[in-house]
Amino acid sequence: MKICYSEKEEKLFRLISQVGKEAQIACYVVGGFVRDKIMGRPTNDIDIVCIGDAEIVAKKLVPPATGINIFKNFGVAQLLIDGFDIELVGARKESYSRNSRKPVVEPGTLEDDQNRRDFTINAMAISLNEGDFGQVLDPFNGLKHIQEEKIITPLNPEITFSDDPLRMMRAIRFATQLNFTIAPETFEAIKDKAERIRIVSKERITDELNKILLSKRPSIGFHLLFISGLLDIIFPQMAQLSGAEYIDGKGHKDNFYHTLQVIDNISEHTDDLWLRWAAVLHDIGKPTTKRYEEGHGWTFHGHEVVGARMVPGIFSRLKLPQHDKMKFVKKMVELHLRPISLTKENITDSAIRRLLFDAGDDFESLMMLCEADITSRN
Repeated sequence: MKICYSEKEEKLFRLISQVGKEAQIACYVVGGFVRDKIMGRPTNDIDIVCIGDAEIVAKKLVPPATGINIFKNFGVAQLLIDGFDIELVGARKESYSRNSRKPVVEPGTLEDDQNRRDFTINAMAISLNEGDFGQVLDPFNGLKHIQEEKIITPLNPEITFSDDPLRMMRAIRFATQLNFTIAPETFEAIKDKAERIRIVSKERITDELNKILLSKRPSIGFHLLFISGLLDIIFPQMAQLSGAEYIDGKGHKDNFYHTLQVIDNISEHTDDLWLRWAAVLHDIGKPTTKRYEEGHGWTFHGHEVVGARMVPGIFSRLKLPQHDKMKFVKKMVELHLRPISLTKENITDSAIRRLLFDAGDDFESLMMLCEADITSRN
């Protein structure tokens, strides 16, 4: 297939091609840039695989690179050229031990490098070499899977996820960002290998959670995390929101799926990550406060106060910020019912003033969360 590049991209790729030829090192564009160009998504991040020493190629690109970082231990060079963030790395093959997601790495071929990629849509390459410049190399039908909107691993998914369990989170993140479907055999492998996520650092897990939360419809990702079993492991407090209990024919809403709807609602109006986190946590105190009262039904008295008290601990466990961002989310959780209470009769002016004082500069954010909390699941 033919990929259309901008003039800047074409100029950059011709330059890398020439430098690679002079160094006698074959170079290929790989990964997300290829995927995004095919899908028509904007991107300035470009990964280049070199069949040889990437540092040699990188140093020959200075100038025009305005900055260069060399990481000798990883065989990686990072450059900034004409607004493009470029990472050059030598082709490699990897092998893993049971208790670590850090592989043993050794030099490899382009085929080795494509074999180690997480998903077929990320395993395509574009040649920057004289003989086949611009040709797309697609050994695992990534182009077909983009057209089919599927997330599939290049090799056996059981091995793929066992080797690097973070790929399970990445599969769900890509499915959320791209609105793709995870292939059944790939998703079954995620469910089978969910426990392996325990060897991944909290920081890496939370980075993927944040990317899911910043997508257009975060509910897709949280639903997949829940039904795969991953959410029970990485964020059990949220998983515990699930389910509806009935006594004497009286039931309550499923607070998990209500929360997903609130997250989607607020995501239509703001890209603020921390306000979205407030939507995630606004009802987090409900499982602890759930009671059944004869003649009345289910109650969750004080869940906003209990939930607010839970926020610092959740942020700590997920390695989220412990300062201003956490305090903002805690405030939103604690106050999220107050605006609704002001719609009742006999509300005093002093009650309104107290809310305005307590919310302070975050009043508009609080009202946005309150409006998002009005769902069909209420």
